[in-house]
Amino acid sequence: MLDLLLHGGRVVDGTGGPQRLADVAVRAGRIVAVQPLPDVVARRTLDVTGLVVCPGFVDVHSHSDLTLLSGPAAHSKVRQGVTTEVVGNCGLSPAPLPHGVDRAQVRAAVGHLDLDPDVLWSWSGFGAFLDTLQDARLSVNVASLVGHLPLRAAVVGFADRPASPSEIDRMCALLADAFAAGAVGLSTGMVYAPARYADEAELVALARVVAAHDAVFAWHVRDYADDLLDSVAQALRVGEQAGCRTQISHLVAVGRRNWGGAVRALDLVDAAHARGVDVGVDVYPYLAGNTNLFQLMPGWAQEGGAAAMLSRLRDENCRARIRADLAGYPLGWDEIMVCRIPAGAPDDVLGRSLAQLAAQRQRPGADVAMDLLLEYDNDVSMVAFGRSDEDLRAVLRHPLTVVGSDGYALDPGGPTGVGLPHPRSYGTYPRLFADHVGGHLDLTEAVAKCTQRAAQRVGIDDRGVIAPGAVADLVVFDAEALRDRATFRDPQQYPDGIRLVTVDGVVVVDDGAHTGARPGTVLRRCLTRPSEDG
Repeated sequence: MLDLLLHGGRVVDGTGGPQRLADVAVRAGRIVAVQPLPDVVARRTLDVTGLVVCPGFVDVHSHSDLTLLSGPAAHSKVRQGVTTEVVGNCGLSPAPLPHGVDRAQVRAAVGHLDLDPDVLWSWSGFGAFLDTLQDARLSVNVASLVGHLPLRAAVVGFADRPASPSEIDRMCALLADAFAAGAVGLSTGMVYAPARYADEAELVALARVVAAHDAVFAWHVRDYADDLLDSVAQALRVGEQAGCRTQISHLVAVGRRNWGGAVRALDLVDAAHARGVDVGVDVYPYLAGNTNLFQLMPGWAQEGGAAAMLSRLRDENCRARIRADLAGYPLGWDEIMVCRIPAGAPDDVLGRSLAQLAAQRQRPGADVAMDLLLEYDNDVSMVAFGRSDEDLRAVLRHPLTVVGSDGYALDPGGPTGVGLPHPRSYGTYPRLFADHVGGHLDLTEAVAKCTQRAAQRVGIDDRGVIAPGAVADLVVFDAEALRDRATFRDPQQYPDGIRLVTVDGVVVVDDGAHTGARPGTVLRRCLTRPSEDG
């Protein structure tokens, strides 16, 4: 007997091929048939006539590394159809933490991930971190990149200097251990200290380790504004030199004066692809980003870690230098909104732009940013607008683009359900289908960008497709009703139109409601343990 039979749906199988009417049969967590099955008996049969049946969405760019430990039910992701999260992006993984590393400094540096201070960082090696995720019994599957930031922090610290050859060798050894523990790739964040201090020799050496493991190297490039093209060129150059699979994360052009830059960056990607570079990009369907407010600070101000930066913000000479550096910033203060502060703090700044706060406080915008970092001990996040819809549409249409939310798995009723998080954590995939399918994207192409193609970028080969033998990660949605409801002012709202979500063949979302099931798996490249600290 089958466990589940989805009868009469419009099957969009994730390959980009044409949709067809078929039944989808599931047994023991796997798809066993995709064809008309008029006389088959199942423990549960659902009539999904008129609804779309597609693979579960593979969120190739997630920051749920720690929020999954706070809220393992992964409400904001699974309720929009995400069945697999790829964490560890932008160089910001919370592991490895080998002996001798300053854990407090690393935790502050990856503060973009750390929404719940009560999460206990009990792991050391990368394998132990993956074990912690598995022990949490998640509602979604998770695969993890290893971040460049903890590798460099463990070996070089937070100094603004090139790594020595022996230090590069030690970082490469830590990276190899993470691959042995199951990492699916490496990520870097070239705006986040201390990864931002790496030179190209270090990046190429790490990329060669990635290539040796047939993994992916995902890049938050050095600049998405005035120097976008040079930054993308660096990622492509390193990938080509090392021969590794390369992923350009959230390809956008920031600031009105740079609009059109993403299209020109795609020209560089196309040229590299024509030369044989295995390159892809990802993007989310919003015209604003989200990160820590301290990313407004220049690199020299971040040297030495969070405590050193805050000390500089108390020094008037340093503040004057920061003001001068920010004078040419590509966004206006009216385009930057405060979206998160510590839980329990007065929320009179939430949802306010730096321009509004500057007028209220009668202070320059640069000073308001520095003041907020001091007032909230560096624990404040922003939403930054100033992006082009034409750029977004061009990137979404591109054949090498896949979709990733750049968001978190959040629980509105839990410790991560505070502030005004970017609505992408709740609505990325419904927004893509509601706003872009039927215009410049067709349904089958959009599904492929969210499923099989995304899975292939990180080496996941048994998910993201509806075919006999594939894992039964499935989404059923009403294409007419599907829409995101989350907004920048009221973000913690689930979408409409998601009817059913299964993870490993288990129903996790039923008629839009979470069932409480937590069948998720940590997807490791192998089961070999690392040599140390695992």
